[in-house]
Amino acid sequence: MKLNCVIILLFLVLGCKSSADGIAISSSEKDAFEETTGEPVVIADKEKEYEITIIDPGFYSWLKSFARAEGYYSQSFLENRNAIYVLNWNQRVLLPGQYPSNLYEWPIDYDPQTDYGYEVNYKLYNYFIYFQRKYNQRLGPYIPRL
Repeated sequence: MKLNCVIILLFLVLGCKSSADGIAISSSEKDAFEETTGEPVVIADKEKEYEITIIDPGFYSWLKSFARAEGYYSQSFLENRNAIYVLNWNQRVLLPGQYPSNLYEWPIDYDPQTDYGYEVNYKLYNYFIYFQRKYNQRLGPYIPRL
C-alpha cells in the first residue's frame, strides 16, 4: 500500500499557552514552536512505496530536543496511538467548519494494518505530539505529554 502524506504548516503561531489540560510548555519548547526556518522531516521507503514529508519549521529541532529517544516506545504502542490520531485528524479534515482548516488541510493515508516500521511510526507519533502541544489541539483521549 502506498502512503503519501505531506504535512505543511507554514503560518505564524499567535500564541502558545499551557492548555487547561495542565500541559506545561517550557520557554525553550515555545522557542522551538516559534522557529520560522528548519529542515523538513522526510520519512520514505521506496521499497514499501511510502513517503511522509513534514514541513513545519520547528518540528525538526523539537524532535531532536524534546521527543523521547527512539526505542523509548514500542512499535505497537506507536501504531496504536497513530491509528487514533490519524482517524481524528482525517475527521477534522472533513469538517473545515468545525476545525481550523489551516491546521487540518490534507488527510493522512495511514493503514493501521500495514507495517510501516518503527521510524515512520516514531516520527509520525512525535509529529502528532508536537502538533497538539504547539497548536493546543487534542487528537484523542490522551494528554500530549513529553
